[in-house]
Amino acid sequence: MCLGVPGKIIEIYPKDNMRMCKIDFGGTTREACLDFIPEAKVGDYTIIHVGFAISLLSEEEAAETLALLQEIADIEEELGPDPSQKV
Repeated sequence: MCLGVPGKIIEIYPKDNMRMCKIDFGGTTREACLDFIPEAKVGDYTIIHVGFAISLLSEEEAAETLALLQEIADIEEELGPDPSQKV
């Protein structure tokens, strides 16, 4: 399963002939490539997948998605590890 995570663009800059950005994921920042969404600007929310911004979304959509991801994390924590998964 692939997962895209929403974040807020806080800085945009060129790097190695690509349009790059710093993304804020609620206090954690990471670098991502903006080449797939050239219209993106600082303050926009975007979905990041394996280091690439793949689409823009509203602040409300981002908050809703983050809340759902938190619910999933809470459920997994509550249930504990899957006994069928070998580590």
